[in-house]
Amino acid sequence: MDPRIELTLPLAPGGSVSGLWATPPGEQSPWTVVYAPGAGSNLHDPFGGFLAEHLAALGIPSLRFQFPYQESESAQPDRPPVLEAAWDAAIATAAARGGRLVLTGRSMGGRIASMVVATGAPAAALGLFAYPLHPPGRPQQRRDGHLAAITIPTLFCSGTRDAFATADELAVAAALVPRSSVHLLEGADHGFAVLKSSGRTRPQVWAEAAQALTDWLVSLR
Repeated sequence: MDPRIELTLPLAPGGSVSGLWATPPGEQSPWTVVYAPGAGSNLHDPFGGFLAEHLAALGIPSLRFQFPYQESESAQPDRPPVLEAAWDAAIATAAARGGRLVLTGRSMGGRIASMVVATGAPAAALGLFAYPLHPPGRPQQRRDGHLAAITIPTLFCSGTRDAFATADELAVAAALVPRSSVHLLEGADHGFAVLKSSGRTRPQVWAEAAQALTDWLVSLR
């Protein structure tokens, strides 16, 4: 039996987005993970799917969702208030099902999660995969002004070849968050791809990133 349940998440003031709720069999973890994809992906983001399976194997329920522009198959991301409204809807849906909420996302999905947490969204922890600290080649255009307002435990997990934040830049940004941790994926770029010479595959990087999240959650108990 497929444990995934298709959901429709209502938005305020109107409209909706699609979600996938995964309930693992047997005894469940006290955590519930909510995940949003990056700007160029959608509900079926491969890393998001991998992460959901990894979490289910450990008894952790998860909710994946997509943003309105991804729902309409537009290439142009929504404005931040619309993206934040989608996160609000996902948080409300997950909270109604119980568990300590862990908000996670890849690239833009994580950046918007960090923004709603900085303004008080209810969550117990925050996991940021490939945080887009700045556009590639434009380190002066930093997206870290809100990070100091985050008070919950936060994990930054990015590749050492990520053009959106070098390892040093990521460390400086993470230091703005009082309760932060950093996990570096050796040789991975922003999309978690690695060079063939590394001897690793992208799924192996996904596995490391997913394990980094769940190991970190264990450390928070």
